[in-house]
Amino acid sequence: MNTWQTLQSDLTDQGYIAPDDLAMALHIAVSLNRPLLLEGAAGVGKTEIARALAAVKDAHLIRLQCYEGLDAAHAIYEWNYQRQLLAIRASAERGETGKDVEARIFSEEYLLERPLLQAIRQDEPPVLLIDEIDRADEEFEAYLLEILSDFQVTVPELGTLHAVSKPYVILTANGTRDLSDALRRRCIYAHVDYPDRATELAILDARCPQIEATLAGQIVGFVQALRKEELEKTPGIAEMLDFAAALCGLGINDLNDDPVALQATLGTLLKTRADRAAIPNEVAQRLAGKAA
Repeated sequence: MNTWQTLQSDLTDQGYIAPDDLAMALHIAVSLNRPLLLEGAAGVGKTEIARALAAVKDAHLIRLQCYEGLDAAHAIYEWNYQRQLLAIRASAERGETGKDVEARIFSEEYLLERPLLQAIRQDEPPVLLIDEIDRADEEFEAYLLEILSDFQVTVPELGTLHAVSKPYVILTANGTRDLSDALRRRCIYAHVDYPDRATELAILDARCPQIEATLAGQIVGFVQALRKEELEKTPGIAEMLDFAAALCGLGINDLNDDPVALQATLGTLLKTRADRAAIPNEVAQRLAGKAA
């Protein structure tokens, strides 16, 4: 068995069913110590692969959730200003002034590590998940380049802080905006799509082994048919698993047995008012009939 297939098998043991191309891309990224950029629609399992990799490597998972306006103070480091002010007051009361006080308050003791700095200062390589990087501003990508290229952070008051161990880096993007060429060049790339029927059945079996094969086939068929409808929020894998769990909780063994219960459980799949209105009882029953 090839090394990438070993990694694929290890991910499967953690409940993550990775297709060959994704397992290969992850193997290459891990082997070359390069970041892995995963693009695809929301809900296809991009974030989950970081959790699975952390479990496979028995590594600490450090997550940076990106958002508009994210800056270095929240992502890399900042100074503990309250403690610095207290230290300055205490020094003034002792009659201390000048460069000695400045050097003391801008030391490691007052440095607050945020996810990116924290990730390169672990004794053992962690998994660093930079989630939804496309939601952050373009300017924030510049902060990442030094870390992704050299695994180091420059703090003006302290100098350059080099990595103790190089993290396994996974970036995810949902296509909110185009990412810069500079960021892409530093990454191994893979596109993650919704799984095919066989893969999604394997995911359902791994996560919900108590579900009988007939119902599992109906669930996957129904959800995949639902994804072809014109919806604002297409249900992802997590929603499919919630749907399956809800059906099991209600004791439903066949999607066509109880139309009322089927409609009630659609709240696990459809997350907006418009989408609920777009899938009335008759449409849900039609899709369930096709999935049978």
